[in-house]
Amino acid sequence: MITITKIFRFEAAHAIHGYPGACANLHGHSYELHVRVAGAHRDEKFIGGTGIVMDFKELKKVVNESVVNKLDHKLILSEQFLKTTKLESTIALLIFPAEPTAENLLIYIRNELKKSLPADINLISLKLYETQDSYAEWLAG
Repeated sequence: MITITKIFRFEAAHAIHGYPGACANLHGHSYELHVRVAGAHRDEKFIGGTGIVMDFKELKKVVNESVVNKLDHKLILSEQFLKTTKLESTIALLIFPAEPTAENLLIYIRNELKKSLPADINLISLKLYETQDSYAEWLAG
């Protein structure tokens, strides 16, 4: 299987409700998202047409529109967090249905991308770095 990967970066803040440590407080990350996709071609033959699985520009457009633009420079908080905390209404807030951990953000990203990618493109994996040396990964299975 031949795959292609495009890397995206975005800034966001969150807090983890009920976390027994500093992550319970509002804090931010410089996220790095790796999106890997594959086409429906067979490995033993060359890729026909233009010879590409998916145009990197098209993948960039899909990911930016369906994920990055929704998360970048947002404060992402769970419904549970908001039930217990008062916030100013001027904040660019994304109310999340679960705690906005890297793992749950990957589930959200996966769901958004599966709705947006072309039908002949398979999402293979996602990797979301929360810090330079800590990431969560989703693998198609």
